[in-house]
Amino acid sequence: MLKIEHIGIAVSRFETAIPLYEKLLNTPCYKTETVASEQVNTAFFQTGDSKIELLESIREDGVIAKFIEKKGEGIHHIAFEVGDILAEMERLQKEGFVLLNKEPKKGADNKWVCFLHPKGTNGVLVELCQEIGG
Repeated sequence: MLKIEHIGIAVSRFETAIPLYEKLLNTPCYKTETVASEQVNTAFFQTGDSKIELLESIREDGVIAKFIEKKGEGIHHIAFEVGDILAEMERLQKEGFVLLNKEPKKGADNKWVCFLHPKGTNGVLVELCQEIGG
């Protein structure tokens, strides 16, 4: 693990959340993107070397919508940058962690991603990410 790459925060509506985080972080949202495979819209903010990613469901029955229904808006996951996502997935699986996907998937912000099941990480959804082409 190289560093915390971003913290993902589930929000109900970008219309209110983006301006709130722009004020809070004193920086503009630099990018929005839809990740259809995950049924989410994403919005990114750079804060020093790390990022904040807002997650808005694009479907009423999407993963983020279900998360908000169950737990409310708030921290959804923490993402760690890795140098070699395949090697890190293999290492973590050998250590007994449960991967939520067998192969890296294309995620937001030009990244390969893989999630670890929160039951094995003290209730925290952990995302591994590696720059595509990096």
